[in-house]
Amino acid sequence: MDFEQECGVGVIVTPEQIEEAVEAAINHHRSKLLVERYHFNMGLLMGEARAALKWADGKMIKHEVDMQVLHLLGPKTESDLEKKPKVAKARLEEKDRVTAKDVVENGEAVVQTLSLMEQLRGEALKFHKPGENYKTPGYVTTPHTMDLLKQHLEITGGQIRTRFPPEPNGILHIGHAKAINFNFGYAKANNGICFLRFDDTNPEKEEAKFFTAICDMVAWLGYTPYKVTYASDYFDQLYAWAVELIHRGLAYVCHQRGEELKGHNPLPSPWRDRPIEESLLLFEAMRKGKFAEGEATLRMKLVMEDGKMDPVAYRVKYTPHHRTGDTWCIYPTYDYTHCLCDSIEHITHSLCTKEFQARRSSYFWLCNALDVYCPVQWEYGRLNLHYAVVSKRKILQLVAAGAVRDWDDPRLFTLTALRRRGFPPEAINNFCARVGVTVAQTTMEPHLLEACVRDVLNDTAPRAMAVLDSLQVVITNFPAAKLLDIQVPNFPADETKGFHQVPFGPTVFIERTDFKEEPEPGYKRLAWGQPVGLRHTGYVIELQHVVKGPNGCVESLEVTCRRADVGEKPKAFIHWVSQPLTCEIRLYDRLFQHKNPEDPAEVPGGFLSDLNLASLQVVEAALVDCSVALAKPFDKFQFERLGYFSVDPDSRQGQLVFNRTVTLKEDPGKV
Repeated sequence: MDFEQECGVGVIVTPEQIEEAVEAAINHHRSKLLVERYHFNMGLLMGEARAALKWADGKMIKHEVDMQVLHLLGPKTESDLEKKPKVAKARLEEKDRVTAKDVVENGEAVVQTLSLMEQLRGEALKFHKPGENYKTPGYVTTPHTMDLLKQHLEITGGQIRTRFPPEPNGILHIGHAKAINFNFGYAKANNGICFLRFDDTNPEKEEAKFFTAICDMVAWLGYTPYKVTYASDYFDQLYAWAVELIHRGLAYVCHQRGEELKGHNPLPSPWRDRPIEESLLLFEAMRKGKFAEGEATLRMKLVMEDGKMDPVAYRVKYTPHHRTGDTWCIYPTYDYTHCLCDSIEHITHSLCTKEFQARRSSYFWLCNALDVYCPVQWEYGRLNLHYAVVSKRKILQLVAAGAVRDWDDPRLFTLTALRRRGFPPEAINNFCARVGVTVAQTTMEPHLLEACVRDVLNDTAPRAMAVLDSLQVVITNFPAAKLLDIQVPNFPADETKGFHQVPFGPTVFIERTDFKEEPEPGYKRLAWGQPVGLRHTGYVIELQHVVKGPNGCVESLEVTCRRADVGEKPKAFIHWVSQPLTCEIRLYDRLFQHKNPEDPAEVPGGFLSDLNLASLQVVEAALVDCSVALAKPFDKFQFERLGYFSVDPDSRQGQLVFNRTVTLKEDPGKV
């Protein structure tokens, strides 16, 4: 074999080839890498990449390994920094294997490596089987319990039944994504069904757009409800049960004002022991609209875990309901409605976040007081994110202050905002799986969500080239009399996924930062005496002349080109466009400066004082190659060297608008 070839003479290894070789090595060991994290032997990745690229620069390979591992795993945790313990060789029994854990380190959730379905099947071991509600710790039984459970099993056939019960008074956010995944996922993992039930008992706060948006988001995340129901479907039955409670001496009409019921030790109601017949007449008067709002409520006779006494079951509201119109002027509360709707729908596992634990006693009490089937309420930890505000009231304040455009502003963490920014639903579901099914409340870093986004987009977003701050480059010895058609792989690591074609002519545009007249040490892109390659063309350009305007600013460059396989290999390959489209590109950053913008200790001036004024940068005249000309809203691309981008719904024919979803790799300064 030729001596020079064996020595690597004339061999060019491009940065793209290094990136692809490292990516292939990581994919080969991906499952083990996710489990062992930074305890994994990274030398294996280096070795496989070197074997694939015999003449590649070792330092470049190591840098690429470090960056791709950081992108996959996120920053090192304390457990990553601990010395790896020696592991006994004896194989673990299946029953001893790790499933989803309720683990929190320093208030931060430990990332799971199991799939959501695996975790939920594991969690099923902690939950009761259908019909065995009474085996749940704290479950309250009555002489009628076993008969009711028998009837329940006859109706359901032993099927798992869950429900996702949002209030239609706002847009779903990232925390709801966990609830959706948990409720729908638990049913799916165990061959059950899940209802989407709207808790529509606050007519003054409910809007049609919220119902539509919630249905859209559930479908967007990939779930189909067994049935869409509404608390208002059951208003007649709920009212009849309220009358029955009064008959049983377990509810009464009260005239204390709302402000009198607030605080830790409100005064007992002077109407608690009023005669049953009197309460029945007054409740009927409430129903007929004979009391003003706030003048009368129906209260239940019980004391809850938090010491709250006699929670309200019904209150007067003269706001027309979106479904029932003005049929009703009294509406049931959450404490009264929730468990009874669960009972009507024969829910087996009523899954809710931890803050509802204090209402578990009223849940059991009310079902048992009416002698109806009593489901089991299970609580799980709420999911929160740093640098985020998800409260409906506070998002409205942000909109009113002009800090964001609307509920779907891509800087927010509502699901509609994340979709508009370009986050794939698969990535959000994967993030929920990595958070795990925890009991403890968890607060996660946004970069962990973004890592899940990159994982999905790396395999699904075709490549294109775009230039944000363009500099014109004229190739004076262009090798053809007309434009050349360049074949660009949609996914460089897998050419079986096809190619797209872009024109290459004597005038191209590059990023202004890819040229420097006086480069600092270590600068590898275009400069005097330092040629660069143009990605995918097979050509290298070398600077010949700098054209400046009257103010001394560089206006264009004149270069010559040569084939990349002739002469010394360049230190870098840069992206470019020729015959481009003009578009608008929106670059997003964190909306808040501090991790916990709602914490007075961290942000004394309140969350509105913590806004990052540089959270949105708009590039109005960016250039993009013509391969994206027919893109539709929410189509996603990787703009080479720039990041992942999604087509915004503001786009119009001939004027595309792109949102930057995430950068290509995590900024170590933000970790």
